[in-house]
Amino acid sequence: MTKTGETVSNIGRIVKMVPSISPSLKNKEVDKLFTENPDLRGIVVVHHEKPIAHITRTHFYQKIGTLYGYNLYMGRESKLLAKTSPLIVDFHQPITDVSKLAMERQEEELYDDVIVTKDGKFMGVVSIRALLMEFVDIQVQMASFLNPLSKLPGNHVIDQKLMEIIYLDEYSILYFDLDYFKTYNDLYGFNKGDKVLLHLTGILKSKITQRGYFLGHIGGDDFMAILPHRKVDEICKEIIKDFDETISGFYEEKHLTDSNFQVKGRSGYMEKFTIMSLSIAVLTNEKQQFDKIEGISNAVAAIKRKCKKIKGSCFIVDETDCCAPNVIH
Repeated sequence: MTKTGETVSNIGRIVKMVPSISPSLKNKEVDKLFTENPDLRGIVVVHHEKPIAHITRTHFYQKIGTLYGYNLYMGRESKLLAKTSPLIVDFHQPITDVSKLAMERQEEELYDDVIVTKDGKFMGVVSIRALLMEFVDIQVQMASFLNPLSKLPGNHVIDQKLMEIIYLDEYSILYFDLDYFKTYNDLYGFNKGDKVLLHLTGILKSKITQRGYFLGHIGGDDFMAILPHRKVDEICKEIIKDFDETISGFYEEKHLTDSNFQVKGRSGYMEKFTIMSLSIAVLTNEKQQFDKIEGISNAVAAIKRKCKKIKGSCFIVDETDCCAPNVIH
């Protein structure tokens, strides 16, 4: 999404116009509108172009249909039969967010239309049926972009998120990469390698997605998280601690205890066995600003190269700050 652009998942994409009335309009005129428009579910009460209330067909005729309702209300102002706290959302709000807000309403208001504004002015409404149908389509579309192993968003969604955060005042991008993962796969097989990736996924979810932050799976042993701030030290330390304390459980004891055990390295030559570690390359916008994904990718790659030179799990922030287990910098 661009700074001023709209994504296809915004609620404004499915907004529909319905009649709007002033607060002073008499209820007999509201009755006429409903009678002449049998498919009309509701009418929005607008004052100075801003929606202030909602008159639903069901609520209106429930009140009018009471013993004295017709005589009591029909000649009076429409605002007396309006719901004064309808759900009002902005044109640019994501459909997924609006769906959540709509479903959190009281049961008697659950199926009321959602009122949509743009720049504070009334734009139209979205029915719950249209909202749910669009939400399902989005979920199906999103599922097609998930990594089949981790079920995390893949490159397509990651690129979208990167474009969105470029304009934030503060952000951090965390790139996770396993050291010696290929060696592990060669030694134990891809099935066990997948179990390691799922284990790492679980750790990252517990520290990142459960805090409301974005987590994506680039592919293989590469993951990426996006945080809307620059306070990353604590979360990186927690992730590394959990990983280092549990990764030995994926190895056979004989490989961990034999100091002479060797494996084939990336170069194709035999080398001393080393247990997997986790490198976290962190890029923030504290020292430089980016306007393209390519710039972000290049900067992250440079930090990642520095991480790879450090033995054991570590994280580096913006190429200058570094933290490795039990080492003070």
